[in-house]
Amino acid sequence: MPYKEREISKMYYTMGEVSAMFDVNQSLIRFYEKEFDVLQPKKNKKGNRYFTPEDIENFKIIFHLIRDKGYTLNGAKDHLKNNMGDTRDNQRVIDSLENLKKFLLEVRDQL
Repeated sequence: MPYKEREISKMYYTMGEVSAMFDVNQSLIRFYEKEFDVLQPKKNKKGNRYFTPEDIENFKIIFHLIRDKGYTLNGAKDHLKNNMGDTRDNQRVIDSLENLKKFLLEVRDQL
């Protein structure tokens, strides 16, 4: 049985790391934090924001609804209120399909 490397996940991500993940400005993340109640990053004494993996998942959902599906801010808020469970399931499926695509592209490049 081959050795499988574990994916190392962090407990907290800084604002800079999150903005680099999504390739957006930090001001957009702060704005979404004010607008959406599901984003609740921890703040230290200096006021630096630390995002949990759950916050990252919520931000992915919000980002997908607004950028990819074209929802307005109010439409995205309503959608999250009414369909949070379904939206999370859909986002997990999207993430797994993106990982599968990335893996298949790596296999194709090795051939």
